[in-house]
Amino acid sequence: MTRLTDYTSYADAQAQFSGDRLWDLFDGDRARLNIAHECIDRHATAAGERPAVIVVHADGHDDILSFRQIADDSSRFANWLAGQGVQAGDRVAIMLEPSRAFYMAVFGAMKLGAIAVPMFTLFGPDGMRLRLDDCLPRLVVTNAEKANTVPTRPGLQAVIADDAFIAGLGQLAATFTPSTRADDLAIFQYTSGTTRELPEAVKHTHRSIVTLMVAALYGTGLRPGDRFFCPSSPAWGHGLWHGTLAPLALGITVGAYAGKFDAVRLLAALQEHGFTNLSAAATHYRMMRNSQAASRYRYALRKLSFTGEPVDDETASFVETTFGLPLCSMYGTTEIGVILVAYPGAADFVVKRGSLGKPVPGCRVEVHDASGKPCPPGITGELKVWRRGTWIRTKDLGRTDEDGYFYHGGRADDVIISAGWTMSAVEIEDAILKHADVREAAAIGVPDELRGQIVKAFVVSARDGDEAFVREIQDLVRRRLSQHEYPRAVTFVAELPKTPAGKVNRKALREREQAVSTRAA
Repeated sequence: MTRLTDYTSYADAQAQFSGDRLWDLFDGDRARLNIAHECIDRHATAAGERPAVIVVHADGHDDILSFRQIADDSSRFANWLAGQGVQAGDRVAIMLEPSRAFYMAVFGAMKLGAIAVPMFTLFGPDGMRLRLDDCLPRLVVTNAEKANTVPTRPGLQAVIADDAFIAGLGQLAATFTPSTRADDLAIFQYTSGTTRELPEAVKHTHRSIVTLMVAALYGTGLRPGDRFFCPSSPAWGHGLWHGTLAPLALGITVGAYAGKFDAVRLLAALQEHGFTNLSAAATHYRMMRNSQAASRYRYALRKLSFTGEPVDDETASFVETTFGLPLCSMYGTTEIGVILVAYPGAADFVVKRGSLGKPVPGCRVEVHDASGKPCPPGITGELKVWRRGTWIRTKDLGRTDEDGYFYHGGRADDVIISAGWTMSAVEIEDAILKHADVREAAAIGVPDELRGQIVKAFVVSARDGDEAFVREIQDLVRRRLSQHEYPRAVTFVAELPKTPAGKVNRKALREREQAVSTRAA
């Protein structure tokens, strides 16, 4: 039987795709399905000791975990959870870096029918408490360092999943047969927000692994036989769903990164393990470029994708020169999923630099103006997706071109309106980043009595931030964009605030500027 994974072209994606055919990729059906079985156990039978996950650690060592090992570990953990009185529907929070313990806990919880709740390991006490108060887990599976930060409350147990704990599970059966329904909840995923404002938990069912395959096939270009690396943390959507669950469901060996990210360590791992498919955040590619180490290594890469935020032209040029491949965008949100892609691996799809690509098969996406009417090509409006008989807002701006490609215009709240002109923070940042001495840049609108707002840029550079440097940046943006569209204020900073997912946090910059203005008043 021909499966969707047998097709690689854009034309076939449009002609052959159907939602029903996604189910052909799984053992389960619309009634009974379990993510742990689909990602691990069924491959353990066929693949045995073939690597499922290669964990690349920042300190220089690697852990290679086979499908069989994760299947056995997660079954033992499911049996242990049942012995602790954990039941289907109970939440199990997991605050661990990628590791043997992490995969044991995530897949073991889902085997039992409990709900896995991955949590970012760099959360402080407030960030942890807010999420624990929201999901109310029975257990927090973590390490010794983080265990002391777990709040003490009735009914909540902190489990230190160290080597001794895993060894102690050896007496339990290495088999566990899941009995979950496809519509049972499997994972709570928190978006990357601040501790001052609780992000909403997106609640995923076991069925979500099926719809995820749309992004896997066309956003990251996954096909059986790939060796796939995603350095994003599995606490976030990209690292968990696209970087872990999707490839494992196809029986693909996955690379994961643990510890403080280092671009040189990643480049070395790409060479050492012969990864053929890489999907990373825009920030990761930027850090690879800034490391100036890429030329030391050789690569087997055949497909590249990115997500999270737009990639500037300088980084895109670096990627194409270094890897000999186009960098393919994958756009979506945790709430709505992936809707625009550049079809990595499709020889008949032309990747346009700077574009988000085109809609995934079976998806309708449009750019609408403030009145809800479709915008013509070249006109910026809000990106919306058609779902269940209505248009769903993405809260992102965008535009299309005459060929039907989509382009990102920034978050709706990242628009800067100055003297009646509407400007995109993303476009201004991209222009600033073309300066050879600029490493990172962010742009926001700040109040101005005459113009309402002006553009203020925050720049990271090893060069001294003198007046001449400011003028060079301003002149560059004037030349690249327009005479009015430049930062009238430039501040040089040691680093930019980032969300836990690695994106530039413009909201934090706006809040910082507002606090300064309030104190000055």
